[in-house]
Amino acid sequence: MSAKKNLPKKLDDISKWYLALIDQAKLADYGPAKGTMIIRPYGYAIWENVQKALDTEIKKSGAVNAYFPMFIPNSLFAKEKEHVAGFAPETAVVTHGGGEELKDPLIVRPTSEMIMYEAYSRWISSWRDLPMVINQWNNVVRWEKRTYPFLRTTEFLWQEGHGAHATHEENMDRALWGINTYAKIYREFFAMEGVIGRKSESEKFAGADTTFTFESIMPDGKALQSCTSHDLGQNFSKTLDITFQNKEGANEHVWQNSWGFSTRSIGGLILVHGDDNGLKIPPKLAPIKLAIIPVLGKKDDEVLKYCEKIKEKINNFISEFNGSVEIFADTEKSFGWRINDAELQGIPLRIEIGARELEEKTITLSFRIPDMAKKVSRFEDVDSFVEENLKLVQNEMFKSSQKMLKDMTYEVESYEEFKKVMNTTKGFIKAFWCENSDCEAKIKEETKASTRCMPLGSEEEKGKCIYCGNEAKNKWYFAQAY
Repeated sequence: MSAKKNLPKKLDDISKWYLALIDQAKLADYGPAKGTMIIRPYGYAIWENVQKALDTEIKKSGAVNAYFPMFIPNSLFAKEKEHVAGFAPETAVVTHGGGEELKDPLIVRPTSEMIMYEAYSRWISSWRDLPMVINQWNNVVRWEKRTYPFLRTTEFLWQEGHGAHATHEENMDRALWGINTYAKIYREFFAMEGVIGRKSESEKFAGADTTFTFESIMPDGKALQSCTSHDLGQNFSKTLDITFQNKEGANEHVWQNSWGFSTRSIGGLILVHGDDNGLKIPPKLAPIKLAIIPVLGKKDDEVLKYCEKIKEKINNFISEFNGSVEIFADTEKSFGWRINDAELQGIPLRIEIGARELEEKTITLSFRIPDMAKKVSRFEDVDSFVEENLKLVQNEMFKSSQKMLKDMTYEVESYEEFKKVMNTTKGFIKAFWCENSDCEAKIKEETKASTRCMPLGSEEEKGKCIYCGNEAKNKWYFAQAY
């Protein structure tokens, strides 16, 4: 029986395919509470590799890790009015504890600005205390009405970093560092291309002056807000009186930023790279980098010993890639079943070993990417050969994502063209917009497409708003979103 016998075709029904793949690849399961998700060991192993990659960058930048409580007193949470208004529809509230009604209900954190900044207000007093940049790896709860594994769940995992700085310039540098670092992780580890840009006023984070985003396009033409970074200005520091004495002895409010990257990224990974045979995980994130699959039935003992030698030789370097080499040798499963199983799990490379390879002291290398032809190598060269081809697969997967972004980005000059794209292929649309919120709202109402971002570094141009025809200076990316 095939390991992927019941996997639907991706292009027939991407939602059905996505849910079936998560189940069959054992990435996640539903929790007993509505909208919650159990991340199974294989799914969590991917997240651990994301954590290792991102945590390295965070610490390299000078930020440090800590942990703050998940319960926020409502009296504290309600202090920043714009922030509470933005999150109020999604908050979970604890009203009773220990059998008694709480005088001050507790908000289960949807994000940690208020609980962390209350501490910052006590810890910061002088310019010598700045910058204070603390990150935490935690869970948050947002009471979503429509949930979808990884992409939108009531509880999810992420990291959230929070910086406090003496100047707005330093603060902006850290906010931009956040989004550029996330883009680096997506491009170099997830092999996913996207667009770095600034959110519109209506789409920015509640309580921020400016929100930066990395937007990715999915195969069904919808956009995924893959991560965000925010310049919070002095909005929270004035509310919570986070001040410091500068070098001249005067008191000033700090400037703040926050940035977050979540398990939503795994949903994007599945959608962008997966196919009708299962997952395709880029080598840098794959929990299993390579599967050794013996052809059993002849000289089994010798074949298996040869497989162990190959594994040992590869293991000398593979640990540096945060993953393992596994031998798929279950005698109760056919050779074809084991190949299908490796494909379903998205393992980047396979080495197939039979009597011929044993006799010739070679290996036959197969790729999870369907178009890549098999290769043969001598046993002596297997470690460098595998390392070279892991890098090759990583690059090829990124090129594929770049091509998809290019092919699914449309530049239009009329609203009729805009509507036609949104009614057919969907995708990113680049179009002039006057930056009037009324036009933005009407476009979303009529096409379900929202502004995704204005690309960073784009130069002002002269044009007419795609909706109202008024003067516009910038082209924005629009798309329907998850």
